[in-house]
Amino acid sequence: MSSTDTSTSLHILVIMDPIERVNYKKDTTLAMMWSAQDRAHTLSYCQIHDLWLDRGQLMIDAQPVTVRRDPNDFYTLGKKATASVKDFDVILMRKDPPFDMRFIYATYMLDHAKASGVLVVNDPQAIRDCNEKLFATWFSEHMSPTIVTSKQTHIRKFIAEQQDVIVKPLDGMGGTGIFRLTADSPNIGVTLEILTELETLPIMAQRYLPEIAEGDKRVLIVDGDIVPYSLARIPTKGETRGNLAAGGNGVAMALTEAERHVAQIVAPIVKQKGLMFVGLDLIGGRITEINVTSPTCVREIDDQCGTDIATDFIIAIENKLK
Repeated sequence: MSSTDTSTSLHILVIMDPIERVNYKKDTTLAMMWSAQDRAHTLSYCQIHDLWLDRGQLMIDAQPVTVRRDPNDFYTLGKKATASVKDFDVILMRKDPPFDMRFIYATYMLDHAKASGVLVVNDPQAIRDCNEKLFATWFSEHMSPTIVTSKQTHIRKFIAEQQDVIVKPLDGMGGTGIFRLTADSPNIGVTLEILTELETLPIMAQRYLPEIAEGDKRVLIVDGDIVPYSLARIPTKGETRGNLAAGGNGVAMALTEAERHVAQIVAPIVKQKGLMFVGLDLIGGRITEINVTSPTCVREIDDQCGTDIATDFIIAIENKLK
């Protein structure tokens, strides 16, 4: 199969945040849409509130969409109309977190799409099962010391043992809600009260990894294949978070042997679960998160390394449907 021709044109529905709000220069979903359209596939667009059930049948209030590589005019939407899920061959679930009940309800509806024979990427059950923070704990031997709890006593003991700790919510993205606490921090109590909602909500605490200064590295896995470059998201001065949304600087780097080793452990498991596009986050070669909802960083790696990750992803989808 060539880079521009496909044997069969697919109708692909993209579920995403409002298209008018995407960052033209960085958006990974837009890159996927460009690649799909380049390969002669038809695109439609909707948001999660456009999914609905009619007597057990999944229906979508969708709009035809065309995309262009023009920062001043990069998309055109057609008229919204109700379609059956069976009108689509593929559904790309690219809604950003937070992973709240709206998101979960959407995955339940997408189970109906999967049952109808539509390829849903990533698999809706796997998205539910693989919380981006908690899923990482199945690979705990490749993490820094980590606990998950809602109780202050356990977290305070952990901070006393580790001396320098990162605490974060289980449902955030882009570095939101992440705090660094040391044993002598004056605001441990109030920070934990807020994050745990007065000990009613579990959070994650991890030993701080000073290797963050070298970057919080995003490793992309496409249908089990590991992209040979990571995006090292390097914190700005005075910041503990490397997330691009928190002001981090993205620098593409070839994977180290240690990073490749960890990715090779994770890759076959996520592929088996139906997670075709995954972002593995590593600091110092240790797993911090496994992103399965709408991983990003394609554009930055492509721009710096000459790769075409979005096209590799679309070809992987085509191969699934042969």
